[in-house]
Amino acid sequence: MNRHALVCRNILEHRETTQRDLAESMDISLGTANRLVRECVERNLIALLEDGHYQVTSDGMALLEHYRVDGALIIAAGFGSRFVPLTFETPKGLLEVFGERMIERQIRQLHEAGITDITIVVGYLKEKFDYLIDKYQVKLLYNREYSSKNTLATIYHARKVLEGRNMYLLSSDNWMRENMYHAYECGSWYSSVYKEGDTSEWCLSFNKKGKIQSVSIGGQNSWVMYGPVFLRKEWSQQFLPVLEAYYRLPGTEQFYWERVYLELVNGTAQKRLTDAGITQISGTDVKHLIPAACTDLYINRQSSDQVYEFENLEELRLFDTKYQNHSDNQALELAARVLGIPESEIHNISCLKAGMTNKSFLFSAGDCRYICRIPGPGTELLINRAQEAAVYEAVKSLDITEHVLYFDKENGYKISQYYEGARNSDPSSWSDMAECMKLLRRVHQARLNVAHRFDIRERINFYEKLCQTHGGVPFEDYSLVKGWMNELMDGLDQLDRPQTLSHIDSVADNFLFLPDGSLRLIDWEYSGMCDPLIDIAMCSIYSYYDEEQTDWLTETYLERTPDDTERAVIYSYVALGGFLWALWAVYKSSVGEEFGEYTLIMFRYAKRYYHKIQMLPK
Repeated sequence: MNRHALVCRNILEHRETTQRDLAESMDISLGTANRLVRECVERNLIALLEDGHYQVTSDGMALLEHYRVDGALIIAAGFGSRFVPLTFETPKGLLEVFGERMIERQIRQLHEAGITDITIVVGYLKEKFDYLIDKYQVKLLYNREYSSKNTLATIYHARKVLEGRNMYLLSSDNWMRENMYHAYECGSWYSSVYKEGDTSEWCLSFNKKGKIQSVSIGGQNSWVMYGPVFLRKEWSQQFLPVLEAYYRLPGTEQFYWERVYLELVNGTAQKRLTDAGITQISGTDVKHLIPAACTDLYINRQSSDQVYEFENLEELRLFDTKYQNHSDNQALELAARVLGIPESEIHNISCLKAGMTNKSFLFSAGDCRYICRIPGPGTELLINRAQEAAVYEAVKSLDITEHVLYFDKENGYKISQYYEGARNSDPSSWSDMAECMKLLRRVHQARLNVAHRFDIRERINFYEKLCQTHGGVPFEDYSLVKGWMNELMDGLDQLDRPQTLSHIDSVADNFLFLPDGSLRLIDWEYSGMCDPLIDIAMCSIYSYYDEEQTDWLTETYLERTPDDTERAVIYSYVALGGFLWALWAVYKSSVGEEFGEYTLIMFRYAKRYYHKIQMLPK
């Protein structure tokens, strides 16, 4: 940290700066500030004017030029799960605090410091950030791994933005009370605030000059990593090659980028790299990998009310009371209205495991907990909510579904009771699956009726049309496989199989074992009249079962060995179900919902089980 440059910067920014002001702003003693001012005068970096104030000289400006900030990189790729349901609709950095979006406040503060070269790394709901290009002339950089990896991968993908430049590294969801950015920064630093008592934050130890000596995760009464970061180009030059090596190591997918720095400064990076067989990075032996420049990071201590990293919606509510009863969020407003309480009494909000069709969050009100379901993007084209409501009415007499407090037939919002201590069925547990098959058998034997059918041919053609209007179907042999599926559907039509109310979405996660031993079957949104054997096939492919496991599931449901026709029917529905859900996943991907290898697995079911059917006795 160049203190003479810091003196020049302070005088340049505030002409009437006194030595006492310097001591306070630089976090040094008055005596040290006096000494630094004398040295700057002696080196002709500053000059004393007749009015008693100092002025930066041309030599001082030349020194400062070496420390000019080139730009800022803002991380805004993540989901922000602790801010649901707000982040179902809006990225965390675009949430407002006192009427101003957090990322816009930072951009404005950067502009005030003369920093306009700003790159934002986006991922989740990336389109929401597009307006910032026109409003502030920022650049957007897409991180394709935002949903599966942490900030180490984010910095890896943005490393070219940092290379050879003096850069701020910021999080879109930070809020700074006062502008702490400058046109010149005189050393690499990490913002820090003091946390009293126990903390799970990343705690710092540092020497008298503020240079960080070590980092520990969790501690007591500590200064912690909190808020903005500034990285000089010399620091990044040493650090980024190590980060690139870490990125390629297995097991680092969920690392924060700071984890690499922690292991460098704590002296454990060399062992991790050598254990992985990495002996050199950029031509440098790993044993000599950690020069002072790479660990030369300073603490930038801030007051407790300057930097805010809101950990969850509860913290944001305390800070900006608007969110207590006027969140402008449809789901929270609905929950409050249904339960007859103000939004402020909705608490302990958390994101549940994201469904493949819907998004849901768990919340508490009084002594009870509830689940609010929010339909996912494009779902209105896939699900008829009036039909779903009719199904819930039809199965009510069986007392096997979740307890639904509210259901909107128009948009699909649903609020239901949360069962404390419940667990999902385990597809690898044969005892669990036997109970699930018993429940499905009960549903089917009840011979319930609704006015609509689940027509797999109609659904396949419908999903195919959706895909064709949203970029097409990417499988090279799609036409061939579609012909095979038509052949299977023609064969099923000729059998004229019996129809009853079927669940269709009989994934293991939709079977809930309650603490009292009872079993519930939830989420009936795809349900309709169909051949009941489709539920066995769907359960099988959702569980990624092979042929032997599928046969076991079929025999468990039937309580006997299937005849040749039944086996062919099950295999046909496995193939058709795989084909259907592959198309479904392709469409969902086109509207921003990506499901990784699921699409490939489902398409393989279509192909593999078509060929299995050809080998069955005719």
